[in-house]
Amino acid sequence: MSKNKDAGEKPGKGKKNTSLRLDGKTLKALKIRAIEEGTSVQKIVENLVEAYLEQSGKKRS
Repeated sequence: MSKNKDAGEKPGKGKKNTSLRLDGKTLKALKIRAIEEGTSVQKIVENLVEAYLEQSGKKRS
């Protein structure tokens, strides 16, 4: 599976790396869900974080 599967997204363009520690079962379920939805774990996490920041009024400019 390609790491940069999202259309039009160039590798590393304005993005920084981070790491997460997730329970094994949670990560497995997340990977399965990403495959089912035709996306990546990275994109799911990014979307969730952006939604959280928008909700709390702390979205970056």
